[in-house]
Amino acid sequence: MVQLYNLHPFGSQQVVPCKLEPERFCGGGRDALFVAAGCKVEAFAVTGQELCQPRCAFSTLGRVLCLAYSEAGDYLATIEEKNKATFLRAYVNWRSKRTENCRVCIRMVGHNVEAPFSETYKDQMSIIEMPLSEAPLCISCCPVKGDLLVGCTDKLVLFSLKYQIINEEFSILDFERSLIIHIDNIIPVEISFCVGYVALMSDLEVLIVKLESDPKNGESVNHQPHKTNNSMKQTEDVHNETLQLESDDFVICQKPMELLGEKSSQSGVSFTLESTGLADEKTKYYHVQHLLYKRFAPDISSYVFSDDIKLHSLQLLPIYQTGSLTSDRKNLSQEKELLSLFCFFSLPHVGYLYMVVKSVELMSVYQYPEKSQQAVLTPQFLHVIASNNLQCFTVRCSAAAAREEDPYVDTTLKACPPVSMDVCALRIQLFIGLKAICHFKNHLILLTKADPEAVPERRESPKRLLSRKGTSGKLKSPPVAEAGWNLYIVDTISPVQLYKEMVDYSNTYKTAKTQSCIHLLSEAHLLVRAALMDANHLEPGEKAELLEAFKESCGHLGDCYSRLDTQYSHLALPYYKMSGLSMAEVLARADWLLEDGSQKYERGLIFYINHSLYENLDEELSEELAAKVVQMFHVAEPKQLPHILCSPSMKNINPLTAISYLSKLDTSGFSSILVTLTKAAMALKMGDLDMHRNEMKSHPEMKLVCGFILEPRLLIQQRKGQIVPTKLAAHLKDTQPGLLVASVLGLQKNNKIGVEEADSFFKVLCGKDEDIIPQLLVDLWEAQLLAGLPDVVLQELFFKLTSQYIWRLSKRQPPDTVPLRTSEDLINACSHYGLVYPWVNVLISSDSLVDKSYTEDLSKLQLPLFHSWSHSQKTVSLASVSMSCVRRV
Repeated sequence: MVQLYNLHPFGSQQVVPCKLEPERFCGGGRDALFVAAGCKVEAFAVTGQELCQPRCAFSTLGRVLCLAYSEAGDYLATIEEKNKATFLRAYVNWRSKRTENCRVCIRMVGHNVEAPFSETYKDQMSIIEMPLSEAPLCISCCPVKGDLLVGCTDKLVLFSLKYQIINEEFSILDFERSLIIHIDNIIPVEISFCVGYVALMSDLEVLIVKLESDPKNGESVNHQPHKTNNSMKQTEDVHNETLQLESDDFVICQKPMELLGEKSSQSGVSFTLESTGLADEKTKYYHVQHLLYKRFAPDISSYVFSDDIKLHSLQLLPIYQTGSLTSDRKNLSQEKELLSLFCFFSLPHVGYLYMVVKSVELMSVYQYPEKSQQAVLTPQFLHVIASNNLQCFTVRCSAAAAREEDPYVDTTLKACPPVSMDVCALRIQLFIGLKAICHFKNHLILLTKADPEAVPERRESPKRLLSRKGTSGKLKSPPVAEAGWNLYIVDTISPVQLYKEMVDYSNTYKTAKTQSCIHLLSEAHLLVRAALMDANHLEPGEKAELLEAFKESCGHLGDCYSRLDTQYSHLALPYYKMSGLSMAEVLARADWLLEDGSQKYERGLIFYINHSLYENLDEELSEELAAKVVQMFHVAEPKQLPHILCSPSMKNINPLTAISYLSKLDTSGFSSILVTLTKAAMALKMGDLDMHRNEMKSHPEMKLVCGFILEPRLLIQQRKGQIVPTKLAAHLKDTQPGLLVASVLGLQKNNKIGVEEADSFFKVLCGKDEDIIPQLLVDLWEAQLLAGLPDVVLQELFFKLTSQYIWRLSKRQPPDTVPLRTSEDLINACSHYGLVYPWVNVLISSDSLVDKSYTEDLSKLQLPLFHSWSHSQKTVSLASVSMSCVRRV
């Protein structure tokens, strides 16, 4: 299904000042536009709106049948015809040609240029002749490396781009015939080549393969693999069967077929690689990996119309690695790194877009309202021409590439519209007599020509159109030039401008709360994302503007998913995160009131607020917004209310307001230990100690511990990465230290807090320096020893306890609070504490040890100390210190 919007992606329009009717044209690079007419090529500089200026013109050997420009190497490749013979040529250093009569250097491919001629080659255009044993039918330049692939009747020839070094200051561009790919059972009409990926197309077949550079099955560089006997027999059987059935009385019509991955090797099309160059081992190709084979069957009613049953516009579109969209990281490497690759081809009434890198997958199918003549694919759009209109469709390349680039897409952190989203037509622009189209940067080049009087053409035999080895591979001579033509440059408007128009357009659907609003805003988001992926053509100011639009689009999508009660409402969270909006800003954008004046809180907004408050963001909501959040959760998710009130972001909530809502939970039958503890914390916050005590006494201590385990933020919070004890924790330290230690131990048992975090919590709570250990922390260590926590290393725990006992004995420093456990308690409850040695009892009974805390430390010291004597050198050293302390006492 294709949705139609009436937007305006096309901007300014200008006429290319050609002198002759264009027969072929192409563009590329920064500003290059080439127009071929007869035996002449005109080059134009396209530098902006209303600035298409002639740059140079040069003569060709014959009439140009095909041409392709390569940005890598800045050369123009052509197939030319003269005296019924075709030639392959490459025009290099064409920018130096000032006038048409300037001298031109013609050389053969691979011809060595000697140093004395360096200055001559530097200042003049060079033409490189590339002889072939067969007539070239089609050509394609690799957009990354600049290699040239040539299609012939039964082979593909690869010319690798290289540079001849003349001297330290000068090198010239050259090619090397590096690979010949012999193909059987298909004649290429169009080919496309990109970093080892090859797509070739006949009238009704498309085949995509990848040339692999790593040897398999022991194949060597110069080894020429042959077809197996089974493969040869199968091909011969098919050929013989075709010859028997093919006559004037029969038409051979093969059924449609689609083969993906290795299954496409069963298509009957075979490849044989013949390495001919001396290229580096890393760039050589050893075998072919089959990716896709697709065959179409013509409509029976269209047999007499040859153009109605042919494929056209084969294209491989690469998208390169760009880095994070939300960062300003600069790409230090000049070499492009391929991120994803897409293949497009089209029938007259339907187009197909595949993703072909990691897996071959059909992404989109385009149904055209009229019969198409040609199409071009860009990272942002698909442009299709019919006889009288120019159509602009959206594509899903950026959505697929985003998932290849960022593994965190489709999580609670990030999101991207799905690849499966319906495509839409942004515009159908009227153009009379459209004949051809090409694209580079933001320029569309359109050839229009008034249709001459209808001249009946000889129609080909249907069987010749359906036969795989028909006449489709023969290049037709261009028609005789006629009057009434124009060559236009139509600029697409900037992505930001079109994005703003899409956002304005989406407002018409906003009040209706339909999926059309989300769809159009998703299109706007993908438009900006695709422009950011094509960052090589962006100025710094443009990139900053696009990044701002990207964040804004995330905010709009977050608004949509937060207001609509759909199965995708959870997407409000990642889109709001990507927008950079704070919780306060999101709440300010929320639509609280319905048309009837009532209030309804959709689950998308609830989901976002709930997760944001759980993440301990360093943002404090105002009292008014905090009260609004409490009201929202009281209506929508009352069970979450105690958790919400414990968030650091809700610090400014009025305690009376919070208690009133919590009391409603109690009266409605929803009571729990969490509600009790939250009410106790709020009572303490507003200074009502009586209410606090009553709430804490309403449950036994073990249930209170369970409550703290369910919500650790009642005791411990984090702000700006620092652990902050709550007011309730500080109050428990003074009134119920045993409950506090038991609760922190419970958090550790349930993996709600780590060992180091617990130590830091008690140090901050007791206001002690790093070197001073409070008694509550010693109580926690002793409790850890009793509990036998799995994540606590016993030797480390023994060492910490022993160190503290020795320090207090040597310094005669009593504990700052009363210890929760005596040595007798530890001996009775823990297997690590055995009976006290008799000599320790003698010391304890001495009159010199009047202070009970000293006697307790002595009793506790000898047990963990001697238990770990043989396990730690640190403990042994502490033992000697402790013995000296005992002797001194």
